[in-house]
Amino acid sequence: MEFNRLGLTPIVIFNLIIWVFFTFAYLYQFVYILVTLRRGEVKLPEAKRNHRYAFFIAAHNEESVIANLVQSIKQQDYPSELIDVFVVADACTDRTAKEARRAGAIVYERNDLARKGKSWVLDYGFDRILNEYPDKYEAFFVFDADNLLSPTYVREMNKVFDQGYLVATSYRNSKNFDSSWISSAYALWFLREAKFLNNSRMQLGTGCAISGSGWMVSSRIIQGMHGWDFHTLTEDIQFSTFCAANGIQIAYAPAEFYDEQPITLAASWTQRMRWTKGFYQVFFSYVGDLFHGIRFKRFGSYDMLMTIAPGNILTLVSALVNAAYLIIGSLSHGFLATQNEISMAVGSLFMTFASMYVTFFLLAIITTISERKHIHCRKGRRWRIFTNLFTFPLFMMTYIPITVAALFMKVEWVPTKHTVSISASDIAAQDGE
Repeated sequence: MEFNRLGLTPIVIFNLIIWVFFTFAYLYQFVYILVTLRRGEVKLPEAKRNHRYAFFIAAHNEESVIANLVQSIKQQDYPSELIDVFVVADACTDRTAKEARRAGAIVYERNDLARKGKSWVLDYGFDRILNEYPDKYEAFFVFDADNLLSPTYVREMNKVFDQGYLVATSYRNSKNFDSSWISSAYALWFLREAKFLNNSRMQLGTGCAISGSGWMVSSRIIQGMHGWDFHTLTEDIQFSTFCAANGIQIAYAPAEFYDEQPITLAASWTQRMRWTKGFYQVFFSYVGDLFHGIRFKRFGSYDMLMTIAPGNILTLVSALVNAAYLIIGSLSHGFLATQNEISMAVGSLFMTFASMYVTFFLLAIITTISERKHIHCRKGRRWRIFTNLFTFPLFMMTYIPITVAALFMKVEWVPTKHTVSISASDIAAQDGE
């Protein structure tokens, strides 16, 4: 029987292949949602002992926010003698070093303009700490200068480290959800990442992924590398991929910290261009290692492959193929494509973007309802929680042009400016306004 009699024209077959691929490739993330909705937040047993930690903070011109972070670390519900705070003031031209010292941190000043970026700061700082304080710290916490910690952060992370995990990530919240539709979208994405990705991964016993800041790594790993050996534009994802490919399980603990999000589309575009370019670097460097891990039945390798794979490229290709089929078919006046096939191409174009919008809209609803107690907004701006449900999908769809641009443009590390100077108590107070 001919395919045409079944309605299986070339464009229909192409769209069916794309739909089947996306459905089966990412179906497991829907399972993740069900796992967390059923089991809730991961429960960790109490630690048998308190371990010794060093906090590592990379800072470039962060005088307005660095003290708040150091103070939130000093105020932890954890023995203070087991915590030290290190700040690397990297090529600073302001009072970052002075403010960090005043807050109680040990400060290193670095002025290497040739090797820019957080990864080189990590390499410098880790190497120096290991040399000056040999065998003193069991693990390192890595944070950005704009972060803030909840008072129980270290106690919660100590539980997961006490279980023997060498790497762990935590619950990333945002301190400026209500600043703009951009910051709201970022905040919701990170809440979703923590609750419906890493939390679910931890429940199922598969590997999690670190993201930016708010993560912990055993000193044994740092000692083995003699510093930090990951230098792509997204060193966090590179390290996560390395762990997934080599069977190192990254854990998750519901230890909450707060991050400052970009406010403007321009700042967001610059940051996400770097992220996307870094994802490409990691994908092409580790795709073989991940397939090797998949052959050894490591689901974490498959999960990480889907995380770094440029799925938006396939979405764009699908849209372009349907658009080209539509234009060429229309110009052929029925010779190359029938009116039904042209209508199919129009419908496919519409469904490609409509399905993306609906998917992210549903994710926004699920995450907002589930994590509503963690969303902090100032009085008079709580309407943004509702409007974010509709603007979040639009924010996510801007990744499509970013994905294409990052393929061809040269992208370099550019520091993100941080200006939201508030304390952890200020964030909590917003709910009582």
